[in-house]
Amino acid sequence: MNESHPTALITGASGGIGEALARELAKSKHDLVLVARSEGKLRALADELSTAHGITADVLTADLAAPGAGVALADRLAGRRIDVLVNNAGFGDYGPFAEAHPAKVSAMVNLNIATLTDLTRALLPGMIARGTGRVMNVASTAAFMPGPLMAEYYASKAYVLSLSEAVANELRGTGVTMTALCPGPVASGFQAGADMGASKLVKGKQLMTAERCAQLAVKGMNKGKPVVVTGAMNKMMSMSPKFMPRRMVPGVVRRAQAPKH
Repeated sequence: MNESHPTALITGASGGIGEALARELAKSKHDLVLVARSEGKLRALADELSTAHGITADVLTADLAAPGAGVALADRLAGRRIDVLVNNAGFGDYGPFAEAHPAKVSAMVNLNIATLTDLTRALLPGMIARGTGRVMNVASTAAFMPGPLMAEYYASKAYVLSLSEAVANELRGTGVTMTALCPGPVASGFQAGADMGASKLVKGKQLMTAERCAQLAVKGMNKGKPVVVTGAMNKMMSMSPKFMPRRMVPGVVRRAQAPKH
């Protein structure tokens, strides 16, 4: 690592928003630690970015959905200074909760909640001790409402948003900031992975690019914003549950993401 460059660790960096965030941070001369399961994709990205931007990019392969993965990754990072932590890795699933595969539900909770929590808890004290650092936790506009047909995913992102806002408040005056990134649907592999291609939320829609999302995310993080919602329509969507009785919200969300025939 170049001691003159800050170091950013990005989970889920092999594609989608994570890859776009790696590209955006490399442009601003951050050395990178790229984490995901796909070693080939990570190494290709690391080679490309290190050559293009004169930074150092290291690769760590890990299955972050495994129990204890966050603690295990933190152990592998022992002694390494991390200036920016981006908890991006996560996945969703589409369909009724009662029909979801139990192993997939457990993996989602491990990845979207436990790994993010454990890794943040492990790296935050070092940032506080140094008086500088940034954490970006990738939540979603789903965090602002309950989501029938993606119940466990919406719930996991509500946790991420709540944790991030609370800890951001605790960090005031320390020189460290925490930002919850709340994008709406983004053109990436997420929809295919969640098997939600038929959902009205995405089918036939012009989605924000991962690159644009990453630009807005890094801009907001650098300003120390506790919450960044990308795009005007997404901001309206995130606020809409406040203006209707709570009992109505699940039905509205379900109709919005029901299969489009």
